[in-house]
Amino acid sequence: MFIRMAKLTLSVDAHVVDRAKAYARAQGTTVSGLVEKLLELAATPSGQPGEAPAVLSKLRGSLRRGSAGDYHRYLERKYR
Repeated sequence: MFIRMAKLTLSVDAHVVDRAKAYARAQGTTVSGLVEKLLELAATPSGQPGEAPAVLSKLRGSLRRGSAGDYHRYLERKYR
């Protein structure tokens, strides 16, 4: 069986790429594998028309108690 693969070019902050590579290595996969899994989850149809995919529903509301700036500062501290 032949699986057709497509190339996708993304622009991502270099620090994010470095952390993603380390995470992927620790998980025994590749960054491409991680991105493919995330895209598959995001593209999986939900149960109802107009309903967000399950992966997006899990992320929704994660910033309710703070601002985007707060979250950015958190990530900067976390991944130093």
